[in-house]
Parts: sequence; C-alpha cells; structure tokens
Amino acid sequence: MLETALITCPCCWESIEIDLDLSGGTATYTEDCQVCCRPILVMLRVADDGEQFTVDVRAENE
Repeated sequence: MLETALITCPCCWESIEIDLDLSGGTATYTEDCQVCCRPILVMLRVADDGEQFTVDVRAENE
C-alpha cells in the first residue's frame, strides 16, 4: 500500500512530500531531498495492521 507523508527536510528545513510503501513493513532507508538534494534518513514504522504508520527523518550524516 502506498501512502504519502509531508516531512520537513532536516538539512534545508523545506516541507517536502515523500512516498511511503507500507507493504514492506517497518524500514529504514535513505532518500534525497527534492529541494537541496542532501540525503535524508527515513525511519518508517508500520503497525501490525499494515495501515497505521509513523515516519521520522534526520540528516543522514548525524
């Protein structure tokens, strides 16, 4: 199941929308910011029901 989330880039502080694939369950991966192109570490946590989720981000080099 694909979802979108509005996040704030921890590098440039711009609000950006990212796509999340909930079907893979909980995951941590790197995605480049669409504005500043710096790497963002995305930490996706998917609940057991596969529908509820939380997403946290931080700069990859922190």
